[in-house]
Amino acid sequence: MPKAFLQRCRQRFGSCIGSELLQSQIELSSPVFDHLAAARTQMGRLRRGLAELAGSAGLRIVAAGTHPLSAWHQQTHTDRSRYAQIIDDFQMIGRRSLLCGLHVHVAPPVGVDRVALMNRLMRWLPLFLALSASSPFWNRRYTGLLSYRQSAYDEWPRSGVPDFFADEAEYRAFCELLTRAGAITDASFLWWAIRPAHRYPTLELRIADACTHLEDALALAALFRCLVRAHVRRPELGVARTALTRRIIDENRWRAKRFGPEAGFIDEASGEAVACARVLDAAIELVAEDAHELDCAAALRHLRTIVTRGTSAQQQLALYHRLRSAGSGNTEALRAVIDWLVDTSIAVAD
Repeated sequence: MPKAFLQRCRQRFGSCIGSELLQSQIELSSPVFDHLAAARTQMGRLRRGLAELAGSAGLRIVAAGTHPLSAWHQQTHTDRSRYAQIIDDFQMIGRRSLLCGLHVHVAPPVGVDRVALMNRLMRWLPLFLALSASSPFWNRRYTGLLSYRQSAYDEWPRSGVPDFFADEAEYRAFCELLTRAGAITDASFLWWAIRPAHRYPTLELRIADACTHLEDALALAALFRCLVRAHVRRPELGVARTALTRRIIDENRWRAKRFGPEAGFIDEASGEAVACARVLDAAIELVAEDAHELDCAAALRHLRTIVTRGTSAQQQLALYHRLRSAGSGNTEALRAVIDWLVDTSIAVAD
């Protein structure tokens, strides 16, 4: 990472710009938003501004779960004590972490137990992964998955679908046990697909791939916010579970990794596989009142567009396979995919 580039980014955008584990990564962190329109405006400016500064430094920015030409063994980790500790602790797993995700924080009302709420929301995790899938390539190869990022991330300990903790007190006791034993420094080293945030009073969604289309990211954030509101408003939602529930959620997560929006998700109650589009329709119907109150119904309708248009991963693969069928070599086709990613990552509405 050229230091001058990072400095210019921080001079222009302040705390919205951050480094990541590997120097070839850069993190955009939004301020707290109350309205979707403000999020669209600010995140569009951040993406375009970052791309402009990158261009002046001879660099290009892509928003995706993985980079099609990524060569993890050529990466250098960022010079920060936390990152040095991670690399030392996890060795190749840390050095291979050339992965980018979308994290969404939503703060429930004061007094709501975030872990109990997390338990009730976990069945929706595979849907967020399916609709965000943007990582079909790894190390210059087509992986056969739509979200290889999630599979690579499974190498990490304390990742994937969390267990059903009784409440925040039990979750805190688990964190304190691991801290006393020297396994973790603090709760931020629990990297699950959803978690109560360590530094903020929020529930943090972490399963989604980084979205190439900004509108996809905004729509997924809106859906998560609506689901949180609905489950706070209706305490009976998501309470029922069995010894099978967590394993079924994880099986559906695998299906989302492999097939994206074409996945069929197992419904525990019926024992049948349900099309992703039907699961999405159920989610949108469930939160209709919340979408109206939060003025984001249009964003939720955009999620249906993702199913019909295809996720970033599906669009990348369509371009790649078309070029390969036309006679392009693997590297040439991957470079065309990167050009598409660069353009699409900043193709946002004002």
